[in-house]
Amino acid sequence: MPVVQNNQEGVRLTDIIAPPFYEVYWDIKKGLHTHYDLYGGRGSTKSSFVSEQIVEGIMEDPNANAIVYRKTASTLETSVFEQIIWAIEALGVSSLWRTTKSPYKAIYKPTGQVILFRGLDKAKKQKSIKVAKGYLKFLWFEELDEFAGVEEIRSVQQSVLRGGSKFVVFKTFNPPISQSNWANQYVMMPKRDALRHKSCYTEINPAWLGEQFINEAEELKAVNERAYRHEYLGEPTGTGGEVFDNLEVREISDDEISVFDHIYMGIDWGWFPDPYHWAKMHYDAARKKLYIFGEYRAVKQSNSTTWAALKMLKGVTEYDLITADSAEPKSVGDYRSYGSNCRGAIKGPDSVRYGMKWLQSLKSIVIDPVRCPATAEEFTKYEYERTKEDEITSNFPDANNHSIDAVRYALERVWRKKGQ
Repeated sequence: MPVVQNNQEGVRLTDIIAPPFYEVYWDIKKGLHTHYDLYGGRGSTKSSFVSEQIVEGIMEDPNANAIVYRKTASTLETSVFEQIIWAIEALGVSSLWRTTKSPYKAIYKPTGQVILFRGLDKAKKQKSIKVAKGYLKFLWFEELDEFAGVEEIRSVQQSVLRGGSKFVVFKTFNPPISQSNWANQYVMMPKRDALRHKSCYTEINPAWLGEQFINEAEELKAVNERAYRHEYLGEPTGTGGEVFDNLEVREISDDEISVFDHIYMGIDWGWFPDPYHWAKMHYDAARKKLYIFGEYRAVKQSNSTTWAALKMLKGVTEYDLITADSAEPKSVGDYRSYGSNCRGAIKGPDSVRYGMKWLQSLKSIVIDPVRCPATAEEFTKYEYERTKEDEITSNFPDANNHSIDAVRYALERVWRKKGQ
């Protein structure tokens, strides 16, 4: 880690950047990504790292400026504005910077480069933002989950990320408790030009956090481990309404898939607005692990079109057994007439409950979000029905569960076995 020079003596970056962020630091220096999504629990120092990177980056690049967003302007002063001031002082370059509060701004005095601070009341207002010198190279969304969603973030990025050759976009947040929150969903889904990084206080030098911080964390761990895992380890532990608490959403490697030998396929028929959904998976009975690594989803496509797509795009053959929703015998018959080894699910009384309980009993359900984005989203967002008083019931909602049904049909011949 290099030394940053100031007017007096060098400042070692290892004194202000925690070890978990060394890899991210060098990734930024090498220009390997545009988006850096940093999330974790309290005391993970992610905001400190970002503020240091922005100040250092502006001092290194005479054309670089930055803009920092919070959802509301009233939170700027006590959060990101103070955080940038901390970084300036930690780097020992206070004499080179000037800050103002009306408006909130940090100016690099040798060149006039700026760090701007904005509350995001309406994304469309951001179109008029200009800087006198260079361009807005650095963009930081602090407390990402407070914003309205991906569309709002995208609107700002489209307005800000222009006029330069290289951009660095930071998004930082503490994961909300519910996995279905849009920010948790966002970092779960792969993005080609993004580096996702999770950190927590256990990786940080205790001296940086202080004895009181450590004591409070350990006390919460002793009395409420679930709250501790959420607040301090940055885990979306759930609200208690999630149907599946055994999910493992990650990429499944080609090497793993090459040895899968117990393959199952299922279909939930649909047209519009409900989609057609085909699912492909492997079940490891010895370890009670399910791997979902294939999907095809479509709307307003005929049975002949979806069957052709399965053969051409997914490599399905006439020998592959597909278990489909028997509520549409015509669709099952169509597939069989095309040469598919398709059969209708048996169903029967309580079949939904039995199938769902079996899926919940598995040690883990591994879903590849790259190959199966719709499946990953549905499984992670699926929650029990609630009463008007917002109390959780034991009922499974019959909505937004097309991939879940396809998986349940596919594995029917497994969970219907005696003892399962």
